[in-house]
Amino acid sequence: MPGVTSFEEHHQRYEAWFDRHAVVYVSELLALRPFVPLEGRGIEIGVGSGRFAAPLGLRFGIDPSRAMLDLAAARGITTVAGTAENLPFKADSFDHALVVTTLCFVDSPTKMLDEISRVLKPGGRLVLGFIDRESSLGQYYQAHQVKSVFFRDATFFSAGEVAELLCHTGFSIHSWGQTLEHPLPEVREIEALRSGYGQCAFVVVAAANPKESG
Repeated sequence: MPGVTSFEEHHQRYEAWFDRHAVVYVSELLALRPFVPLEGRGIEIGVGSGRFAAPLGLRFGIDPSRAMLDLAAARGITTVAGTAENLPFKADSFDHALVVTTLCFVDSPTKMLDEISRVLKPGGRLVLGFIDRESSLGQYYQAHQVKSVFFRDATFFSAGEVAELLCHTGFSIHSWGQTLEHPLPEVREIEALRSGYGQCAFVVVAAANPKESG
């Protein structure tokens, strides 16, 4: 997974970003909330410091960064060290899975989705939150990748490409949402969730795992 060392060495800098951009963070959190089930056994893939899993009620999290897992554990998350492409869980272990700004860091998005499908129960829900490459923020991150501690090795995806990945791996898309219409420096207030995609930077998609039991 690209950039693991950066998250290990700069985990406090990562945490400070959320405090510095609190309005952006809350906008993303509120955009995810309607899509994440309130009940059932859930896990966040690429849990980081637990900034999303904890307030959204997910009890489990996996991440390759030990430093990040320590922060997530302090937020009450049961943590496991590992990668998204090789999840150390039995089949049908979870009712839902959350993946927030992790897709751009994995070595193989297809392998990650295959693994999520395996560990999700039949009909289980996957919620993906990501920065749309075609948005103004996505374009900004790409233009400044070389200078970014965290995003220098990231591969950003458009909403259309994410849809193709989900369909290719057998997931059935249920709904889309988006927020953060304005560039980060211009975000002064919490931005409301809007349906669809194409107008905002942070996109959320919910999809169902269609696999059959057994």
